[in-house]
Amino acid sequence: MSIKSINVRNQFRGTIKEIIEGPVVSEVDVATPAGIVTSVITTRSVKELDLKPGREVIAFVKSTEVSIATL
Repeated sequence: MSIKSINVRNQFRGTIKEIIEGPVVSEVDVATPAGIVTSVITTRSVKELDLKPGREVIAFVKSTEVSIATL
């Protein structure tokens, strides 16, 4: 499969570090040059995409809001 175009500007190439699989949803940790990106997706999607630690992926981040707090 190749991605021809997608409307998500924040893309992080990385490698799956860990998958914490639950009965309905799973956490997928992706190691990127910028750090770890964690995605919560359905366990069904994890299986359909055949996600496994060590597999190279692209994490797409799309958000309608970014909050900022002072330190």
